[in-house]
Amino acid sequence: MLIAIVFGSVAAGTKWSDATWTPNLALDLEGGTQLILTPKTEDGDPITADQVNEAIRIIRQRVDASGVAEAEITSQGGQNIVVALPGTPSEETLDLVRRSAQMRFRPLLVEAGPGQIDPAQLEAGTDPAADPTAVDPSADPTATEPATDPATEETTEPAADGVVRGTVGAETTPPSDDPTTEQPVEDATEEPTEEPTEEPTATTYTPEEIEAAAMAASDANGDGVLSNEPATEPTSASDQAWITEQVTYDFYMLDCTDPANLVGGGGDDPDAPLVSCADDGTAKYILGPMEIAGTEISSASSGLQVTESGTVTNDYVVNIEFTSAGGETFAEVTERLASPELQANGTNRFAMVLDGLVISAPSVTAQIPNGEAQISGSSANPFTREEATALANQLNFGALPITFEVQSEEQISATLGTEQLERGLLAGLIGLILVVIYSLFQYRGLAIVTVASLIVAGSLVYGVIALLSWVQGYRLSLPGVAGLIVAIGITADSFIVYFERIRDEVREGRRLDAAVEEGWKRARRTILASDAVNLLAAVVLYFLAVGGVRGFAFTLGLTTIIDLVVVVLFTHPMVQLLTRTKFFGEGHRLSGLDPEHLGATVSAYKGRGRFRSPEERLTIAERKRRDAESAASAASPEPAEDSPDDPGGDSESVTSTSAKDGEK
Repeated sequence: MLIAIVFGSVAAGTKWSDATWTPNLALDLEGGTQLILTPKTEDGDPITADQVNEAIRIIRQRVDASGVAEAEITSQGGQNIVVALPGTPSEETLDLVRRSAQMRFRPLLVEAGPGQIDPAQLEAGTDPAADPTAVDPSADPTATEPATDPATEETTEPAADGVVRGTVGAETTPPSDDPTTEQPVEDATEEPTEEPTEEPTATTYTPEEIEAAAMAASDANGDGVLSNEPATEPTSASDQAWITEQVTYDFYMLDCTDPANLVGGGGDDPDAPLVSCADDGTAKYILGPMEIAGTEISSASSGLQVTESGTVTNDYVVNIEFTSAGGETFAEVTERLASPELQANGTNRFAMVLDGLVISAPSVTAQIPNGEAQISGSSANPFTREEATALANQLNFGALPITFEVQSEEQISATLGTEQLERGLLAGLIGLILVVIYSLFQYRGLAIVTVASLIVAGSLVYGVIALLSWVQGYRLSLPGVAGLIVAIGITADSFIVYFERIRDEVREGRRLDAAVEEGWKRARRTILASDAVNLLAAVVLYFLAVGGVRGFAFTLGLTTIIDLVVVVLFTHPMVQLLTRTKFFGEGHRLSGLDPEHLGATVSAYKGRGRFRSPEERLTIAERKRRDAESAASAASPEPAEDSPDDPGGDSESVTSTSAKDGEK
């Protein structure tokens, strides 16, 4: 059944999608395209190793989100970046690799959960024009929670001058159909708190239904045309008038849970509003036009927070210094964001957008006039050292107008990998043949179970890998092939444990059907423990290793799970069926379950009124032991003559004398 489901899914994918019957191969087996990039700045400043690493992170995020698996992205000499993509990547993927990353500071207008609009509220008859907040902009349940006011959270801890509170994750009011209308906080929080009880279960909608709901919620005037012109002239970048019908529609349709929307790549218009995702896909935003470019950042660093009195706290912060021009602009922006009006509706925040994705969106509680800002986590969710360091590196990277110069772009072959693959497959075939020969020699007829189980396990592994290649873009690498070869021994080990437990029960005199059930109970515990250890090792190796070793760990873990499934759902039921046949059930000497040859205790009754002699009731083990004792006794030397002092010798002398006297 499982094999039918797996291969049926692959067959459906080959007919109606782009699936194939063969797994996708990684760079070392298929070859691909290699690009060597050199990061350069406009002013010729040298690139640091941290900035190269940040560039690698951005490129890796682009490549992974585009669906290309097993790509190799490394640093060469601390200056160049080598990107190797398996197969034949599309031109769009290559453009993502070549494209430079830009950082922009934009004011936050709306934040919500990562999912698309929920059409259920429109179906319930909710009028978006009457209550815009009633339309859930996200299918994610967290989007219906009450909006959080970052300024309110921080009022008990007034920020010192130059401190930006990083209350990332707070939600603001969803976009209104009337951009000129601002919704008070009470309206934004009152309705969503009741929605979870009204809609306890999620409903799956078709893309057409979601698109229709987004259109109905965005088309404020109902003319069927989405306008991209603000209803009124925006007075600042924080003006809600930037949220046009088209922007609202894009926001409702954006699904940040889809990895394809986390590719980044920039390309956004700095003078227009932006609909974007958080870089980790946990939220989506509507942002106003750019107010500060990343090139206005002079430096960024992370460390422990130091209060005005010079006391060092245990909270990690990120310190930002702007250039002279950037500091003046930042002072104007923070003055507006810190206004009571924006703090009241929760839009006193600015988003740091790197490569088209939001990396942080802290709130502002006071004007920062000196061009030196400090970003800290909220009291409920403070920064860790790693988070603060990562954000500082991202800001430093965005501070440079970095472009990637393509030094070379060439096709790489997989000649060496193909040769190694052939040798690996040959080694696997030899190992498989040896396992079958051992099973025939040791378990005789039970070797049928071993061969059949290996075929089922191999078919499942192949089908699952082909399915993952289609669904997840998985690519089989040479270390992955090594993991599959190792799995042959793991699978055979499970059979050996099971067969030996059955034979132990037969040796103890149980009937064969009872021996199978009791042996399974004992073997099952051992098999579960063994597979659990293998799976744990594979998981640890996968998360701690890098590069091709992760491919080995993945296939090792996958085959361990499949081994357990095959033993439980195929091997054990097959042995139960075989024991009902005459050949195995009556213990034929070639079945591998012959009680006499296994050394089982033989009953005295032979059948038809006949009984076995004591000689016939001996088991093989007892006969071998008797023969060994007889052979040892025959090989031992005759005892030497007893000495005159020996009592036995005296006895013989007396007897002899008596005999002589009798003769006389």
